Amino acid sequence: MTETEEQVAGLLLAAGGGRRLGGRPKALLEHLGHPLAEHAIASLRAAGCARVHVVLGARADAVRARAALDGCVVVENLDWEQGMGSSLRAGLASLTGTGAGAALISLVDQPGIGAEAMARVRGGFRDETSLVSAAYAGVRGHPVLLGADHWAGVMATATGDRGARVYLREHMAEITLVECGDVARPYDIDTEADLRHLE
Repeated sequence: MTETEEQVAGLLLAAGGGRRLGGRPKALLEHLGHPLAEHAIASLRAAGCARVHVVLGARADAVRARAALDGCVVVENLDWEQGMGSSLRAGLASLTGTGAGAALISLVDQPGIGAEAMARVRGGFRDETSLVSAAYAGVRGHPVLLGADHWAGVMATATGDRGARVYLREHMAEITLVECGDVARPYDIDTEADLRHLE
């Protein structure tokens, strides 16, 4: 295991309740015969993240029972209904003090973003001051790598469904953009119509 693999931890945000999907938790939606949570975890590992923290919320017990979370640190966000910001705070808090130099953050409802895009973003890690983001035709998207020096600032501003958006907007000049449009499709599974992306 290389030093970079040790230092960059994967952080999967998988707590959403799928309100616009009839209350079906996104982590349990099936794609290619497996829950979305499994796909995202496998992609983070294939991208070089030796350790992965997974934030669960909606129907966490069912996700634990049905998804292969072996070897992951599972963080339960009891405030998941407050939005993605609460899950990001919980996930970063779980990584604080572990020695990780950065978190590569993935969203469970973006199965079109796989290991190749994640590896490109992870490859932008330099040290704990790193801020790296995937870009699609030059527009910032996911995944995002947050160096540990930024975690406190992100946790202070991550509210509702905005996640790290406010913090990243304030630090745009420091972000390294990595184009991923040739290897990933950044759609979200938010509505019934989006389910067409799943196989």
